[in-house]
Amino acid sequence: MSQTPTPLRLHKELDRIWRTPPGIHRLSSVNHTVLGKRFMVVALCFFAIGGLLSMLIRAQLATPNSAFIGPELYNQIFTMHGTVMMFLFAIPMFEGFVIYMLPKMLGARDMAFPRLTAYGFWCYLFGGLILIGAMLAGVAPNGGWFMYTPLSSKPYTPGINADVWLLGITFVEISAVTAAIEIFVSILKMRAPGMSLTRMPLMGWYMLVTSGMMIIGFPPLILGSILLELERAFELPFFDPTRGGDPLLWQHLFWLFGHPEVYIIFLPAAGALSTIIPVFAQRPILGYRAIIAAIVAMGFLSFGLWVHHMFTVGIPHLALAFFSAASALVAIPTAVQIFAWLGTLASGRPRWDIPMLYVFGFFFVFVIGGLTGVMLAMVPFNTQAHDTYFVVAHLHYVLVGGFVFPMLAGIYHWMPHISGRQSLYRLSIPAFWLIFIGFNLTFFLMHLTGLMGMPRRISTYPSNWGWDWLNLLSSVGGFILTMGFALVLADMVLQFRFGRFFRRDPWSAQTLEWATATPPPSYNFAAIPRIDRRADQLEPAKIGPVLAGGSGYLGFARNGDQETMGVEMTTGAPEHVIILPRRTFLPLWTALATASFFLALLFGLYGLTPFGALLTLVLFLLWPTTLGQKKDFGPVSIGMGETAVLDVECTSNVSILANRAALVMNGTLFSSLLFGGLFLLVVAPNWQGIAPLDLPIWLAVVAVLAASLSALCCWMARRANTAGNSAGVPLALAGLGQLVALGLLVGLMVWVPQPTEHARQAVIFVVLGYAALHCGLAALMAFHALLRLHQGYLSARRQTECILAWLWNGYAAGATCLALGLSLLLAMMGQIP
Repeated sequence: MSQTPTPLRLHKELDRIWRTPPGIHRLSSVNHTVLGKRFMVVALCFFAIGGLLSMLIRAQLATPNSAFIGPELYNQIFTMHGTVMMFLFAIPMFEGFVIYMLPKMLGARDMAFPRLTAYGFWCYLFGGLILIGAMLAGVAPNGGWFMYTPLSSKPYTPGINADVWLLGITFVEISAVTAAIEIFVSILKMRAPGMSLTRMPLMGWYMLVTSGMMIIGFPPLILGSILLELERAFELPFFDPTRGGDPLLWQHLFWLFGHPEVYIIFLPAAGALSTIIPVFAQRPILGYRAIIAAIVAMGFLSFGLWVHHMFTVGIPHLALAFFSAASALVAIPTAVQIFAWLGTLASGRPRWDIPMLYVFGFFFVFVIGGLTGVMLAMVPFNTQAHDTYFVVAHLHYVLVGGFVFPMLAGIYHWMPHISGRQSLYRLSIPAFWLIFIGFNLTFFLMHLTGLMGMPRRISTYPSNWGWDWLNLLSSVGGFILTMGFALVLADMVLQFRFGRFFRRDPWSAQTLEWATATPPPSYNFAAIPRIDRRADQLEPAKIGPVLAGGSGYLGFARNGDQETMGVEMTTGAPEHVIILPRRTFLPLWTALATASFFLALLFGLYGLTPFGALLTLVLFLLWPTTLGQKKDFGPVSIGMGETAVLDVECTSNVSILANRAALVMNGTLFSSLLFGGLFLLVVAPNWQGIAPLDLPIWLAVVAVLAASLSALCCWMARRANTAGNSAGVPLALAGLGQLVALGLLVGLMVWVPQPTEHARQAVIFVVLGYAALHCGLAALMAFHALLRLHQGYLSARRQTECILAWLWNGYAAGATCLALGLSLLLAMMGQIP
């Protein structure tokens, strides 16, 4: 262990370990500060593109019978506007903010999986470039950002326009799901010692619930995109009603994701508000526990509202009543948070600064959006206003009010942390008023055009329906809004160039991120603090110099390792030392290999897709080759007179928790697939009179036995490894058993007759394929554990690979049982009366 007699020497030693070198090596960075800034910059670039597209929309609709752009190009523009704003700006923007800020708020030196963060960024960038490149080439998606079938099916969109959306968005969603697991695990395991869940700042609670919602909410969209692409590319009829499919299945899968996504976007912004408002109210937040309860309630309720987007599709009246009531009920936890914020301001001594202007804008705009949301939750009103510009106005009041205004407040609040300079404020105030006035002029009038009957997604309209002047004023407001955002951009550039320098915590905030230097060093904290109170009631200006001197946990450099603390999930007690991986180009190469797979699918080069998939898999297998320990160390010093084991010797480390979260996400996708099969069985047309399928039951039984025995072997391997005995034989048997199950499942897939003829065969084919894929993954995990055992990375204390093999093999066995159960059910039955 190096001696660190001075803060300067400690800084140099830690910076040598953690920093990213300049030049081409920047592409190998896995540091969360660097990657968070990259996410935010790229998201703002996509925001500018989405804003430009919105200006083209408003220019087209400013006057009746406009010939500014034709219908085909207009369809591409409004589709790309929604797609860019929802998938390429809103979610990645908060991901970038959280990746940059969360470790600093929680007292950690980085996120749990730095390489995964880097891989997610490159997937986001490459996926976004595919979508923007298609737009520049004139083949952008043109079916709306929701891609409803059958409009987006092959007969009605024969080009690659819809494929660009399906594959590009799926590619981008890799970034979202990896970030969700990363955030979830980092919050639970990488807080500063002493920071129990009841002491965690509210931003941590908001992001914990948001990441959990992403883990559960994103898989239905990914599944829907895969199924629709399979239909378009290989004629598997999941959404074709003439062959036993149903277009409503797409709507269910899309809105199972789409409605929680509104709250996934809102909750991080609400977390920013819960952090900013106490600073400027100059008092702690009111109702800390009530807000936590409201966050959790909102997370649960958001998954019971998806059908309120489908009130007019002909669902039963009882379901209409249920989802209408649930849609109104979600206003309660939202109101709890709003009243807590207002109460904090009313009981404090508010000081007005630029962030507070945007907080005021949020209250005004978001409350209007909430009120119109309650109106749309009522079935009679929704039936009249459905698919009109009233819905467009409501959507923008909720999303811009609930995300963009808090985002701008956050930019002005935290930009000094990133730049090390304070704003000049000369452009800030006129920028706010241009945005506030321009937004309300643009979108408030859309409520009126909607009530007057103007439908969404039309490229022009006649001049005798009374919409002319309202649309013209909306277009004028849109250009005023754009000027406001241009001033904000100019203000940000000027702040980086001419802003005033400061030392620490210019706002007198009480959260831990302001205890770092500004701009922050690559390692965040020279020592990790012990938290003995609620972490939104600290004194960063006093804590910062103490930590910089090395007084705290891990206040030293050891063996050149990137060390941070892992804690017990609920109490925050020190549990283990996490050694993070160093920078590498592997995430970039892996993302490029993944891009080759998606591009081969996009251009119909299906013979090349296995090579892209195999290359991606091989590169992923190279990731852990430099990780782990080949000997037991036992407890090591962590400072403060305490010791802890290394992460490889802890059976509740971040890798195990992340794989559990990944299996929950996987299970959600599989549950959505099972739901789809049962939905088609019960609801879809053209299932009457179809003959039973003669699937060989003996193959199914043997496949289930092979997968189940493999899971049992992995359990035995884990027991043997824990007892200090060799786990090689049971791991090898587990891998071989899963390969047998894989072969049998592929044989059953081949047995399915003509899966392109009817949705029943298509569902059986895909469900069996899912099980086969996971048997293959389970075999891979077993053989990987066997390899690591022979390399010396496993012992009675170092059990991670054995535990992971057991988790994945157990999941594969369960998925195989359910997949074969549904397949046999569908094979025997047709339409249920």
